[in-house]
Amino acid sequence: MTVTSISIERLRDLGVVGAGGAGFPTYEKLKKRAEIVILNAAECEPLLHKDKELMTHHTDAILDGLLLTSQHVGASRTIVAIKEKYEALIQELKTPCAARGIEIHRLPDSYPAGDEFITVYEATGRVIPPGGLPGDVGCLVQNVETILNVQLDQPVTSKYLCVVGDVPEPMTICAPVGTSFGDVLSHVGVDLSRLEHVMIGGTMMGQVMKSLDEVVTRTTGALLCFPNDHVVARRYTTTPRQRDVIGMSACDQCSFCTEMCPRYLLGHPVEPHIAMRALEFNRMGEDAILGSQFCCECNLCTMYACPEDLFPSFACVDNKQKMRAEGLTHPVTGRRDLPVHSMMEYRRIPVSSLIQKLGLSQYRNVGPLVEIDWRITSVRIPLRQHIGAPATATVSVGDQVTKGQMIGAAPEGLGVAIHASIDGTVTHVGEDISISTRS
Repeated sequence: MTVTSISIERLRDLGVVGAGGAGFPTYEKLKKRAEIVILNAAECEPLLHKDKELMTHHTDAILDGLLLTSQHVGASRTIVAIKEKYEALIQELKTPCAARGIEIHRLPDSYPAGDEFITVYEATGRVIPPGGLPGDVGCLVQNVETILNVQLDQPVTSKYLCVVGDVPEPMTICAPVGTSFGDVLSHVGVDLSRLEHVMIGGTMMGQVMKSLDEVVTRTTGALLCFPNDHVVARRYTTTPRQRDVIGMSACDQCSFCTEMCPRYLLGHPVEPHIAMRALEFNRMGEDAILGSQFCCECNLCTMYACPEDLFPSFACVDNKQKMRAEGLTHPVTGRRDLPVHSMMEYRRIPVSSLIQKLGLSQYRNVGPLVEIDWRITSVRIPLRQHIGAPATATVSVGDQVTKGQMIGAAPEGLGVAIHASIDGTVTHVGEDISISTRS
């Protein structure tokens, strides 16, 4: 389908949201003008290859959607920000990008190059102010899959994700939204009886799967399988109480967590070692920990920088929650004159170092796009899969629905519509809508 213009209301009705993890409704981001549009193709989490695979297999659709987005917001520059290690793909992109007036910016293979604050700085030299957004410096950053969904101009009923780690074959797949993780893993050959530990999203910023009944949403980026004794499994299954007690007793205030923090290096006043110190001294007064609100939760300090294997990022997150509850704000919020650290470019953390540190070298670091013959009999589709209010159900139990049919209308305020991902009968309506193919 050829799309010649973007309709804000149509994007809302189609359910297009940020597919990189946050799930911010795309129509809202496209309401504002921007000088520069950046396609974030960094994908800096170890072992993940989804964006690279999409760029390889859907080149024209993604570049057309990117250019269309750029024209919609009135941008004068359009940039594809992609890891320099993908040189073969970059060579393939050169001609179609040049034909559309799109620049290519090579990103270092470091973590977290995909954080939009870092991506904007690397691609443009502009620094988003503390507590700010890319729009504050005239930029709009979009995820690869999000742009593909904009260009496809159809209801979002499926999600691309990687299945990697301790699996028979690492791969990138496209699964119907609402498919249980158990069904996904079974379809790609994982023996569920031997399954021990699954991370949703990534080793650095993911979360632990609680049940195989959890489902694919419009923001699910990956399923990573690990044995119980793996270092990643151990780190993420440590309880909050254990994290605090270990931190209070073992932190020696070396400040490595702060010195390697990507937001600190951008000049933002976030200092994870101060958050750790606050564990020992009952917060020490709010002014000492206010910088925690600028933590991007990349987990670099916890998973890599700390020589004691402590949990500084979790201490920052706890502080952020307390500050939100008390309405506290750092006085430098929004300031544009904070200098970038002089060691910024020398403290990039190579993804190869992360792979070594996290015990990921034993797994194949590939993820080819593979077509799956989905034979699922039911899906459970959450009405909230995005930032904002949940969609409002428009179907009832017993209704027959078809794939792509709207089953949840966009709510008042911020939010998008939800659609059926398979043909079938509605069997439950609540916070989720269940659809079954069984007669």
